[in-house]
Amino acid sequence: MKKILITTGGSGGHVTPSLSIFDALKDDYEVQISTDLRGSKYINNENYNYSLIDVPNLFSNLLLLPYNLIKLCVSIIKSYKYLKSNNFNILISTGGYMSLPLCLASNLLNIKIYIFEPNSVLGRANKLILSFAKKIICYDKNLKGISRKYLNKIYLIKPLLRKEIYKYQKNQKTTIAEKKKILIIGGSQGAKFFDEFITKNIIKLSKKYKIQVLQQVINLNSKDNIKEFYQKNHIEHELFDFDDRLLIKAVNYDLAITRSGASTISELGYLNIPFVAIPFPYAKDDHQYYNAEFYKQKKSCWLIMQKDIDEKSFQDLMIKIFEDQNEYILKKKNLIQLNKENTWEKNKSKLIELINEN
Repeated sequence: MKKILITTGGSGGHVTPSLSIFDALKDDYEVQISTDLRGSKYINNENYNYSLIDVPNLFSNLLLLPYNLIKLCVSIIKSYKYLKSNNFNILISTGGYMSLPLCLASNLLNIKIYIFEPNSVLGRANKLILSFAKKIICYDKNLKGISRKYLNKIYLIKPLLRKEIYKYQKNQKTTIAEKKKILIIGGSQGAKFFDEFITKNIIKLSKKYKIQVLQQVINLNSKDNIKEFYQKNHIEHELFDFDDRLLIKAVNYDLAITRSGASTISELGYLNIPFVAIPFPYAKDDHQYYNAEFYKQKKSCWLIMQKDIDEKSFQDLMIKIFEDQNEYILKKKNLIQLNKENTWEKNKSKLIELINEN
């Protein structure tokens, strides 16, 4: 039986798909996960066992660069010993700098490497690794940032969601009702904009419409303030920070206002929840913009840039969405079309077919 190591870490955007890959392969192969300290907080210890291999961020502090380079070399040596002692045949990397030591060590050991890129633009770590990786698993055939000489390495699958998402009932609404139910997902990066600007404008919109809000708020101080604002303005609301079962609650919401991390908008799209994407403007390689642009080109979302938003333009857009039911219905139909062939079994079969290639 082939023995596979999935290396992940950093953000939830890296970790979430790694858990889906694990679930897809665990019944057919011996599979393990390795992550760093940051990534471990996104893994449920009761459901997944993992090895902790922490890796320094080389460029977090340039003054510490010589020291971090030494730590990186140590990490590569430890990775080499770990891979060799456990006799892994295959390494699957979901990107990020934490993957580099294991990928470099795997190359030295002639271990087959696959990389996974859920974004529509190739990440920096994946770009470094691609030259000696066998394939890159991705969702977008027009992946940005990939050299033409590596286009033959692209292996397309449908967006790989958490296994339980495929069991959820999809959003069946065909119109926005009198009560506008809005899901707000600000993510962990740049959430202050959502906490302040989006909240303020939801309150203003509530003077014209009846609104119910399910909102992600990471900062505890902000959470208390937002709760107070909504209570004063009689807005029905529920606030949360990180909730991996969020979409069970959200599936009957009319609309999402969200950052455009690959996992988040893939799950919203699969569940037929139309969304307004506001990409995090400081994301590396502007990948959140390209993620959202993919859906915009399919006429299945609204895309606005944070730098272009003011109160009037945002409220005008929301009013247009609420009032123009034809555009809302069109977005939903396009989401349904885009995701009609996305099933757990099809993605699982595609991954197994790749692993079993000679």
